[in-house]
Amino acid sequence: MQLVNGPVPDGTISELIAKSGKKPGSAAHSLFIGRVAKDMEDGKPNKAVEYAAVEEMVIYEADKIHKTILSEFPDVASIEIVHSRGTVPAGETYLCIIVSAPDSQHAIKACTRAIELIGQKLPVLRKEIPEIGAGETEVTL
Repeated sequence: MQLVNGPVPDGTISELIAKSGKKPGSAAHSLFIGRVAKDMEDGKPNKAVEYAAVEEMVIYEADKIHKTILSEFPDVASIEIVHSRGTVPAGETYLCIIVSAPDSQHAIKACTRAIELIGQKLPVLRKEIPEIGAGETEVTL
């Protein structure tokens, strides 16, 4: 598990892909890339999302998620998770997960399970930052 400041760099994603292909039992890979939506949940334009995380807590929960995945999918060769903290502009990557296994269906199912567990258990708080339109003023109290 890695926490990075700002968006997950494309180079980090490339390195994870290259690294995962070198591990024994890693014939199939499932990759998930989460990007900040350009529209907020209410449909208004989204400028960015601010992610807040305490590294020790995130690492602790990520380790539990890793162990859960390995117990449910014992043939998984590796799980790599990178999550952002700080400000991530709309359209940029905030989460990357890559799961490697000998079988494609196991890699896909384990990656899907990792996405579910991260959403449920990883203690990363998010706050949408709206795009300020013409005639609007941003007020900070």
